[in-house]
Amino acid sequence: MTTRETLDLLRRYESRNVTFLDPDGAWPIVWERAEGVQVWDAEGKQFLDLTAAFGVAAAGHANPAVVTAGQRQMAKLLHAMGDVHPHALKAQLARKLSELTFERWRHASGIARHGKTIFCNSGFEAVEAALKTALLATGRHGVIAFKGGYHGLGYGTLNATHRAHFRGPFDRQLRQFAEWVDFPAKPADLPVVELQIRRCFARGWVGAILVEPMQARGGINVPPPEFLPLLRRLADEHQALLILDEIYTGFGRTGKWFAGEHSGVAPDLICLGKALTGGFPLSACVGRADLMDAAWPASTGEAIHTSTFLGHPVGCAMALANLAEIERLNLVAQSAARGEFLLAELRRLHVPRLTAHARGVGLMAGLELLHPDGSPATDVVITAIKRLLQRGCLFLPEGEHSNVISFTPPLTISEAQLAEAVAELGRVLASGESP
Repeated sequence: MTTRETLDLLRRYESRNVTFLDPDGAWPIVWERAEGVQVWDAEGKQFLDLTAAFGVAAAGHANPAVVTAGQRQMAKLLHAMGDVHPHALKAQLARKLSELTFERWRHASGIARHGKTIFCNSGFEAVEAALKTALLATGRHGVIAFKGGYHGLGYGTLNATHRAHFRGPFDRQLRQFAEWVDFPAKPADLPVVELQIRRCFARGWVGAILVEPMQARGGINVPPPEFLPLLRRLADEHQALLILDEIYTGFGRTGKWFAGEHSGVAPDLICLGKALTGGFPLSACVGRADLMDAAWPASTGEAIHTSTFLGHPVGCAMALANLAEIERLNLVAQSAARGEFLLAELRRLHVPRLTAHARGVGLMAGLELLHPDGSPATDVVITAIKRLLQRGCLFLPEGEHSNVISFTPPLTISEAQLAEAVAELGRVLASGESP
């Protein structure tokens, strides 16, 4: 099918408010196939992917080991029975996630512990599993969340997703159990944040702090290194749980296995997804074993939290292969090195008539553009991203005002490819062309 044929079908048969179809025809492309860091559209045009498809393809699109694992599993066992009759891969993946999280952190802290997992399908479901765990463990339903935060669009997570664009239409059906505090940009912001958090705890109904160690959709926002240690201390002081939403930042994206490790902070619960499988819907909420055992009762034959596709065998097979590839290719360390190179390249860009701020950690970076009066340069960013698409580069805008051009490419990307993408971005911004 051609691009036009596919988009015509979507106009007719897909609900509105899903796929954005630009009236000028500049957006979207229709993906046909992808491999490594490249994507091809329905007409055969090749693109360099600076998105990793929302950060999913950490080990490269269609990584051969991951594809093979999925194909073999599909031929052997395509579906199992969630919480009823298990399969071996679910147990193996739960053990692997424990090893990557709480068992690694145990060795650093000297505290004897491991992790236990609740498998889910999408990232927001992992966060909702964490929110349920916090309520069961503490008896308190309130959650401290952060301005600019994005935790998904399910009815539970919408309470903690800050942007009114997502939450506003459904406010009347939400429980409104989140308390909003500022997400700090610099160390000088921390005293205000601490005061805000203490005021929330003083109300007596908060049982958890939910936070992205670095905000992705919020605009590639990187807090000061003292931020997570402050949250850890306040959570402990008030017998609350610290939940790290690492759906986007996990599995090497920021140059560490998990972004919280940049501050040396271990959470009580960690939410994982996106890059877990490299391309299959599977996510996980992993918590300290003692916490999970205290929160969740033993099953008596009818689980109080489950789903039909829980711990899907194909997803588990792909996740185990994908994690092995991340380790084999040393992609965590490569992300750190490539990220330093990328940030240096971005900071060298000259953007005429605009103020540009480059920030990021590892291969999660962004270029924020502002007009001379300080207002978000949303128009420039959207135009630039459309122009870049025409020139063979896939980018996404981030931030509440869509004025941050983000870089979250596959961790397998080369320095030469990053340099060319930044150079192409510079040429487009310098030209001031319309799409």
